Amino acid sequence: MAISIGDTLPAATLKSLGENGVTDVDIKSLCADGLSVIFALPGAFTPACSARHLPGFLEHAADFKARNVARLICVAVNDAFVMAAWARTNHVDGRIHMLADGNGELTRALGLDMDARPFGMGLRSQRYAMVVKDGKVAQLFVEEPGAFEVSAASYVLSKL
Repeated sequence: MAISIGDTLPAATLKSLGENGVTDVDIKSLCADGLSVIFALPGAFTPACSARHLPGFLEHAADFKARNVARLICVAVNDAFVMAAWARTNHVDGRIHMLADGNGELTRALGLDMDARPFGMGLRSQRYAMVVKDGKVAQLFVEEPGAFEVSAASYVLSKL
């Protein structure tokens, strides 16, 4: 069963690569206060994710901040090294928390996993975006398979 509006974010430890190496990030604690936007995608460096999804949130990062969004969070079922390389390639420069859900812990806890084994990609995340207010899901936008509309930065912004 997928997470729903009004639900509290589940406890899950994600990974981030920074100056001090790989660190643990508790998603529930990170999103406990204020407004957060989490967007997830099937994988770093994949076509739609690299061409449209991440770039849209980078382009609109200041617009989200102007709407009182305290943090933008990108999650993918990749490791912290891949997420850091993708952040460097896209000049994220700290505007978005790039978090690795390498074992799919958060993705499964949310009920938003998908089987991409037919494509040689194993377990992956569905494409979605969610607005989290003080640790609870305020809005949830899950894409239909193959679609890229409701999780786009411009769409999420229009709903804030």
